[in-house]
Amino acid sequence: MVATAAGGPEVLELQTLPDPEPGPGEVLVRVAAAGVNFIDTYRRSGLYPMPFPHVVGTEGAGEVVAVGEDVTSLAVGDRVAWAESAGSYAELQLVSERHAVPVPGTVDDRTAAAMMLQGLTAHYLATSTVPLGPGDDVLVHAAAGGVGLLLTQLATIRGARVIATVGTKTKEALAREAGAAEVIRYTELDDLTAELPRLVSTLTGGRGVRAVYDGVGKDTFDASLASLRPRGTLVLFGGASGPVPPVDPQRLNAAGSVYLTRPSLGAYVATREELTSRTDALFGLVAGGPLHIRVGATFPLSEAADAHRALESRKTTGKVLILP
Repeated sequence: MVATAAGGPEVLELQTLPDPEPGPGEVLVRVAAAGVNFIDTYRRSGLYPMPFPHVVGTEGAGEVVAVGEDVTSLAVGDRVAWAESAGSYAELQLVSERHAVPVPGTVDDRTAAAMMLQGLTAHYLATSTVPLGPGDDVLVHAAAGGVGLLLTQLATIRGARVIATVGTKTKEALAREAGAAEVIRYTELDDLTAELPRLVSTLTGGRGVRAVYDGVGKDTFDASLASLRPRGTLVLFGGASGPVPPVDPQRLNAAGSVYLTRPSLGAYVATREELTSRTDALFGLVAGGPLHIRVGATFPLSEAADAHRALESRKTTGKVLILP
């Protein structure tokens, strides 16, 4: 599935291209499932600079069908998953050995594909960006989304108390199932910026939260900043509602000497050792039962544009997958 130019989902075009051949340090994978993520839409739209045309997608899982020179840790027939290799909306994809992680037999391909980018994101957010523990109050926006459900579970597993925001009654039920202690339906607030921080203050005994995990961006940023306790951290990890305008650093002082960070996955899996340590932890939690990966919708490769529309409309819950 090729993005032919910067634009909306309509720029996606199904094309037949020559089968790729693995070069040194690469494996060729028959894709069983590809993850659909907001970063795919940012690159397709031109918000994140990309060459056009390009094959969309960065995440997936499947079976190795060929290996290039110098590949030592993987072989034909191995099942692997990845989060950062371009071109996953395809039947065949080249993946570098550095980014391909072995999938244990206890985890199926769809679960592995659904876990990678969003699971790794939730893992670094809860364990590294702000290492959560018992007694921590946190606010998680879009808690019924792909990252939100996983982050809510991981935060709860680590002993934190999650206050979740969602848009509907159905999504509230999903957030509570994932472990959220309190759920706020932002669609019922007349003034999100004013009312959400007041509700958070009430729910935390006037303290505010240690961290806000905000993947929504423009629409929630001001409310997020106002919901923090002194020296709390606003973790802005996405922009589903659009990019946040430039921020005067003095606002961080006025909010109580708070911190603002804009993390990205690449910085938290900078080495293969860090990548595999995180995936090993996630696979263990999935196989052991505490962490549930919810696949909310699947689409055939030919309907990738519809998958993007569903994601961008924020009508999906859990993970959206494309099945080549």
